[in-house]
Amino acid sequence: MVERACYLPGLDPQALHWKTLTFGQGGAPGYEVAVPVLEPQDMTRLAAHVRHHAAQHLRPMPVSRIVEVIDRVIARLLDRQDPYRQRMERALPVVTGYDAEMVRVGLTRYLKTFRKPELLRFLAEDFPNPAILDEFQPLPKGGYGRAFGPGVLGHIWAGNVPALPLWSLVCGLLVKSGTIGKVSSAEPLFATWFAEILAEVAPELSDCLAVVWWQGGEDAPERALLQSADMALAYGSAEALADIQSRMPSGKRLLQFGHKVSFAMIAAEALDPAKAAETARRAAEDIARYDQQGCFAPHVVFVEKGGHVSPRVFARYLAGALSAFGQRYPRRALSMAEANSLAAWRQQEEFAHGAEVIGDALGDWSVSFHEGGQGFGPSCLNRAIRVVAVDALTDVPSQVAPYRAVLQTVGIAAPPDALFRLAGLLGEAGVTRIAALGDMTTPEAGWHHDGRFNLSDLVQITEMDARAPPAADRLASYDD
Repeated sequence: MVERACYLPGLDPQALHWKTLTFGQGGAPGYEVAVPVLEPQDMTRLAAHVRHHAAQHLRPMPVSRIVEVIDRVIARLLDRQDPYRQRMERALPVVTGYDAEMVRVGLTRYLKTFRKPELLRFLAEDFPNPAILDEFQPLPKGGYGRAFGPGVLGHIWAGNVPALPLWSLVCGLLVKSGTIGKVSSAEPLFATWFAEILAEVAPELSDCLAVVWWQGGEDAPERALLQSADMALAYGSAEALADIQSRMPSGKRLLQFGHKVSFAMIAAEALDPAKAAETARRAAEDIARYDQQGCFAPHVVFVEKGGHVSPRVFARYLAGALSAFGQRYPRRALSMAEANSLAAWRQQEEFAHGAEVIGDALGDWSVSFHEGGQGFGPSCLNRAIRVVAVDALTDVPSQVAPYRAVLQTVGIAAPPDALFRLAGLLGEAGVTRIAALGDMTTPEAGWHHDGRFNLSDLVQITEMDARAPPAADRLASYDD
């Protein structure tokens, strides 16, 4: 059976050309996914269809009702007896290469952050009165305001982390925008399943969302989407985002989410004999989950000197924790390019930087230990981590500050006073998220992605001057 990765309301699938993507490696059975090859006129027609139906059905829907709909979709995806959940658990490990149990656990943890209570918190984070999305509401400064999302919001997704598109899909629905999302060739399925379940749960919204595909680098379909959408969100490398920006029509906004670098910090207090092993386990979980492919996974672990367990010994604790994690959740098979990158990284760490490199015989994980110095920098991913000994964690913010444009998450294992002191210094250096060690790769619902607002960045506020209602009141029939 060939799975289709698309959702195209208003278009005839039989009239389209289809391309088949094949997944599976290391002797595993192949998994075939058919994706549509859309012409620019198809994209234009699709956008007009989505815009019309979103205006008719999504825009008038109370945001509380939208929350209920999303909650029902997520409940389906969390139910392991649901056919869609079973398809996810069967297909996504093959398509992404990640361990099946890691995918199952990771999906459940991620999806739970989109249930109704979390969505309500998500809304309240950006809109103290979410009813401003439904009708004009009083503003603190006086007068009234209403928030309007774009008629059509374009999404260009990247990466192979399962369910990654869910974040911006939900954002678009909450601000009542018609959505057209372009999936990545590395994981093209989840957005399609979400759209299909949404159509079952709320048929009136079935034409308000579309999922498309094009080969990375293709100019024509991307231009057609950017021309048709009122606003776009894009994820990817700096080069890819620059290309998208160059195609963005004048006067339209592109919200960019580029590649970021995250790291961890471990205080001496987390390194006594009773805590060091648990600290290493939590760090290993952040490193190994989805093989560091998310922006919030650590590339470097700074370890403070002065604890009962030295930074060098902690590096061995971490190696042991990664080994144990790998036995439970094996790393995905690497491409030739990834394997060469890992070999080059290990060689450079050892011979160019003089680091002690610890790793298993198969290279499934690698720990590089640096006694000190300037140790910040990206790893080659795929469970490769640099451990850097520092005299004091307060020395780290000045070391990372030159890279503020690419900083994102820091996982910290430190006492409360140190946590808040470090958080202030890191914020000044450009870090946008502080997490507990072990929670780096599981952001909370409504977190400020790259330090920005998720929903309010998508809307424009229409204000009604405070003097307008009294002026209208003078013209009412009851004022005669």
